[in-house]
This record gives sequence, structure tokens and C-alpha cells, in this order.
Amino acid sequence: MSKETKAQKVERIKSQKDGLDVLSDIYRYAKTSQEIDPEDIERFKWYGFYSQNKNLQDKDDDTLYFMLRVKLIGGRLNLDGLEAVAEISKRYARGTADFTTRQDIQLHFIKVEDLPAIFERLKEAGLTTVFACGDVPRNVVTCPVSDVDSERIYDVDTITKEINEYFDANRELSNLPRKYKVGISGCSKHCASHEIQDLSFNATKFQDGTVLFDVSVGGGLGSNRQIASHLGYVQAEQVLAVTKAVTEMYKEYGNRENRYKSRLGHLLKSFGVDKFLQTLNSKLDFTLQKREIQAYTPYAKRGHFGIHNSIKEGRSYIGCAVNGGKIGAKGLYSLLDILKKYEATAIRATISQNFVITDLPSKNAHAAAKELSRIKIDANPSPFKARSISCTGINFCKYGVSETKDLAIELAEYLEKRFPNFSEPLSFSVNGCPHSCAHPHIVDIGLLGCKFKHNDKTVSGFELILGGYLEGDKSSFGKKTGIKFIPEDAFKIVGSVVESYKNTHYKNFQDYAAGVLYE
Repeated sequence: MSKETKAQKVERIKSQKDGLDVLSDIYRYAKTSQEIDPEDIERFKWYGFYSQNKNLQDKDDDTLYFMLRVKLIGGRLNLDGLEAVAEISKRYARGTADFTTRQDIQLHFIKVEDLPAIFERLKEAGLTTVFACGDVPRNVVTCPVSDVDSERIYDVDTITKEINEYFDANRELSNLPRKYKVGISGCSKHCASHEIQDLSFNATKFQDGTVLFDVSVGGGLGSNRQIASHLGYVQAEQVLAVTKAVTEMYKEYGNRENRYKSRLGHLLKSFGVDKFLQTLNSKLDFTLQKREIQAYTPYAKRGHFGIHNSIKEGRSYIGCAVNGGKIGAKGLYSLLDILKKYEATAIRATISQNFVITDLPSKNAHAAAKELSRIKIDANPSPFKARSISCTGINFCKYGVSETKDLAIELAEYLEKRFPNFSEPLSFSVNGCPHSCAHPHIVDIGLLGCKFKHNDKTVSGFELILGGYLEGDKSSFGKKTGIKFIPEDAFKIVGSVVESYKNTHYKNFQDYAAGVLYE
């Protein structure tokens, strides 16, 4: 008998027991010392957790630890939720906590026996981990200031809620070919990065005052690295119907024979845009409208940093940067104290591993921002910190070959000191393996984890990637430079790139990167 392929194994595991049905097993494992079935560990993803790398474990510690991902619907986290996550981090996760690129928050060192208490605490705070991982619809990303931004095109909170409710623990969608990522934004800055979502919707206001949502499909950064294709426009009330139809198409036609060709983008490529659109329209009682494609904001300028007046009278919102998303229990508790002190009630995570305080009394905004800076949360971050993304890295991820979080923090601090007057927004990624969790191919300067020969020894380090860029159909993926280096040399390498750019005639980093790569 031939050995199962990876795809065959995963499909068999899913067919034998739905991922949603593993919850009773989780509680059973938590109450007993029974060894966990490796196939149930695969199903654990449906409740938001993966087994983690043993890199930071003591040699005599044989505990099976997990990373747990908490979904923040719409990126929202109120004071009760913030306190709950902080408590869980401190009590069960050794003080770890990181914001993610899907507006979630991740914890590490989680033990199975602690999960019942963790799930109960999350439930009390209105939080969930269901469908945070696995071959399911992941957290729907959206603009964090949709309901408070005076420059918004459309408040998408209601639509986002409808889509999340459709996805939430939906057994009809608990066995998709692979993970499935949806985004929706009414943001004038296009901050949901539709170009890399499986399915996304962007509000567009036309000269006649009409607001429609453009529909894009097939974006991705992994094995399906491609920019999403624009299909047309729909009305706000039609967004949910399109979401359901595209999701049904993916479930019906997505590739289940090869895990590396199973994302929606692969289906789009197999069908072609015309056939995909024809099939989609056949499932709808309306057709997508054809209009001129709108212009998009460049990726590095898509943040909501700083203090802004809310559309709600007497209120402000503050966009804050957390370098690489690493905040920890200490940072969460400090943030909670500041929010309470200055009468704010909630934050919303962003897809750049940062967050926005959404409802601060305007009279308290500047004092709150000043106090946040004392805990290294910046309302006016440097160009090196604002869009610095890092993945989990070797400390916790089984695929990681290099450490990332601390390096991202130290790299930003180094660049801030070396180039104190640099003002152009730049984007950075520190990615600990050859995969794309920290989006190294869409940033100006990406560090991609790899192994290579250094002084006749195989070592872990990074390869430099330059020139990633998102701006609709003007988007381009960064290119590998062939420059590989050990982590200790990251400061010298990246610093030399910024220095070189400063000393050229190029008007922006994108042109500089293209010149370096293609000269």
C-alpha cells in the first residue's frame, strides 16, 4: 500500500471526525493523563491552537505546549476582554501575548489541562478561539476605525458582523480545502490589504455619489503568491451573498489532492477569471457591475496612527504601534490601566500587528498618548516601527529557523538611532522561515528566514528581500537579493540599505529597490 500524501492524510482526518467535534476530546485530555492522539492534534486547530516548538523548553520538560489564538471579531477588544486575555497570559501562558496579522492575539506555553479554564474565561469575556486556525474561514479582517473615522467611505461594521456570523462555527464550512481569508473595508486608506486576501471587498465612492464595493479574489502570499484579481462591483447589501457564493465555490471546486495547490487563488488560476466570474454569477440573482477600478493607497501609508477626532462628538481615536506585535501580559495590564485612567473602553487590533484606541475622550487624548509612550506603545511611531511585522519565529514555531520578535524590536530601535531624521514611511518584515506569515514579500525590506553556509558551517539566518509593494494593480512582490546573513549582521545589512537609499537620487524606496534589483 502506498504511503498517504499530506493532502490525503489531512482529508482523511477531517472526514473521520469534524474538527468541531474535537472539543469533547479536548476536555477529556484535559482531565486525564491520556496521551493525545496526533490526529486529534491536527483537529485542535479548529479551536485555535497548534503544538509549538520546544526551543524554549527546559531539557527535562516533556510537556506538550501549544500556541493558542484568540479571535478578535472585527479586531475588537473591550476592557473585559483585555483583562481576560491579560489574566490568561499571566496565569497560563508565561506572560506571552502577540497581536497577529489577522487582528487576533496569540498566546504560548498553553497546556491542555488548562484549556477548560481558559475557554471558560474567554467565554465570560465574549471571546472565542473557534475557527481561529484550521481549514476553515479565518477571522474576517476589516478597518479598525470603520465606525469612528470621518474619512471613511462606508461603515462596514454591520456587514463584517453578518459575514462573521455566517462563518461562526458553521458546520457547512468546517471542512474547506485549506484556510480561507476574507477582508472587508470601507476605509479610504484601504487598510485591509485586499490584494492578499482570498476574497475581499473595498468600498468605492463614485463621482455621482454612489457607493459600491469592489470584489477581489485569489490573493495570497504562500504557495499561491499572487495579487487578487478584480471581478467587479456590488452593492453593500449584496456583499454577504457574494461571500456565500464564493465560499460555496471554494468548498465545491477547491483542490483537495495537493495542499500546495489548494487555496482559492489556485482555483482562480485553474478556472481563469472569466470562468470564475461566470460560475459566481450563476450562483447569484444579480451580476457584478463593471466600472472603472479605483485607485488605492500605497501599502506603507495605510495606517491610522496618531490622534484623530472621532465622528462621535467629544471623542478621539489613537492609532498605536507595537513593534512586531509583541505586547505580553505586562503590556496588556499596563494598557488596561491607561485605558481605565483616561476613560477609554476598547481597542481594535489591526492587520499590521498594532491597535487603535477607538473611543477616548478628546480632552484625555494627548495625556494618554504620552503615557503610552512610556510603555513603548507609540501614537506617532518612527517610519521603522510603524509597519514592522514579525512572525512567531523559531522560539515557538516548528517551521522557524530564526528568531524574529526581539530582532524586529531591536532592529527598529537601531534604525531610529542611526537615522533620527528619516521621515519616509517604510515597511519591514522579519520572517523566521521560508513561509510568508510575516508578509516578507509585500514590504519594502523583508528578512526571510533560511539556512545557508557561513564560514563553512550551516547556520540559521536570513535572506534579504527588497521592493515588495501593494497598490492595487500596481502591486509587486519583493525579490530575493541573494544576500544572506546571520542575525547579528541584520543591523549592518538593513542599515546599509537605508543609507544607500538616502544617498541616491530616487524619489521613493520603491523606485530605489527596482533600480537595485534590475540595474
